[in-house]
Amino acid sequence: MNVIYHTNTANLLPCVATVGIFDGVHVGHRFLIDQVIASAKVQNLQSVVITFAKHPRSILSAGFHPELLNTLEEKIAQLATTGIDTCIVLEFTEEMAALSAHDFLKSILKDQFKVSTLFVGHDHRFGHDRLEGFTEYKQYGESMGMEVIQAKRYATAEFEHICSSEIRLEIQRGNFHSVNSLLSYNYSVKGKVVNGFKIGRKIGFPTANLVPENAEKMIPPLGVYAVRLHWNNGTYNGMMNIGTRPTLSNDFKTSLEVNIFDFDHDIYNQEIEVEFIRKIRDEKKFNGLNELTEQLNKDKVAALDILSSL
Repeated sequence: MNVIYHTNTANLLPCVATVGIFDGVHVGHRFLIDQVIASAKVQNLQSVVITFAKHPRSILSAGFHPELLNTLEEKIAQLATTGIDTCIVLEFTEEMAALSAHDFLKSILKDQFKVSTLFVGHDHRFGHDRLEGFTEYKQYGESMGMEVIQAKRYATAEFEHICSSEIRLEIQRGNFHSVNSLLSYNYSVKGKVVNGFKIGRKIGFPTANLVPENAEKMIPPLGVYAVRLHWNNGTYNGMMNIGTRPTLSNDFKTSLEVNIFDFDHDIYNQEIEVEFIRKIRDEKKFNGLNELTEQLNKDKVAALDILSSL
């Protein structure tokens, strides 16, 4: 997949495209992108996804804190798995936000990126006031020589409407079976391992303390999870606790601590990626280290059972 940033739009050819945030690059997005690719092949044109470097609301609303399913790097990596020819990454600006739907279609999509056929998601809206819909987009397209097509909608028996917001709700519920099914890959968080309290080591459960690489990435709710960890081209099983360490600490700071099974490497200050497979239980306060250790042994058995069934 060719990646083009907004500062480099030279030598673009007429294309079939779609535009959106595409946070998560989930199965609904992939269904839409498949339609773009199929149309492009029929027309012998390039297939293009146009997305944004940052969430538009983070530019328009100073207090908005997005909970992203993907960092930009992760989003581009997932888009590369769809078979799309080109990804164009736009810097969303206040000037762009002020454009009407007609002007966005004309000055950005048609004139700048040479879109000849545009696929619009069934619930996607353009323009500063977002009052217009597909009927108007189609009319505008006809006036400027662009075919605008409303993409077919993707749904499952369980989810009538698949969107990034619904996946965030499933993450909040700790339902990673649904999350990973809707994404078509396992949800993960990347970050650096830092020094922790080292109490886990004293009770036989040493942990790597993870600081996420991107503060806008959504972190699952407090609890214990069966996870898979990627480090140094290797994959390892483990369990992660996300919580405030109520048995050991009262500072109320949330920490991400992963106990990696059958692992004996020094990974401080190194980058790791943790995939969430299933939630095992909610966070709980125990009456001392002995009770905590007993529960951790049960958690490990549960995690191994979950991970061995994959």
